[in-house]
Amino acid sequence: MIEIERKFLVTSEDFKKQAFAKHEIAQGYLNSNPDRTVRIRIKGESGFLTIKGKNNASGVTRFEWETEIALMEAKPLLALCEKGIILKTRYEIRVGKHVFEVDVFHSDNDGLIIAEIELSSEEELFEKPNWLGKEVTNDNRFYNSYISQKPFKEW
Repeated sequence: MIEIERKFLVTSEDFKKQAFAKHEIAQGYLNSNPDRTVRIRIKGESGFLTIKGKNNASGVTRFEWETEIALMEAKPLLALCEKGIILKTRYEIRVGKHVFEVDVFHSDNDGLIIAEIELSSEEELFEKPNWLGKEVTNDNRFYNSYISQKPFKEW
């Protein structure tokens, strides 16, 4: 229930050639307060309800709880979400012993591409692919809850 995650900007689309999975995602926030976000996500034919707590001082670690819900439940919950539904394509890429999730954002967030990696500790080392750019882990502007309210096209 603890998520240890780092976020990076992506410098090229080379990751697409290395992807082993690709998913279309729509997600919204029932609550986008940074202290406790409540998210609804539709990924393919599945729905998910996720609650996340506030980041620690490093921005890398926080509480996360997620459960799968039926698509027929997720759709009306998504319709109840705050303004700013996020649309993105997620690519999964294995690099060494880790999997990067690279999100290519659409609609009001076109042009934004972010890679995330989950780790078992904040100090864990990992291989950095050539398409991985600047780390933005502790920059709240690159969190989905932020861009749902202040889209990338408005920056």
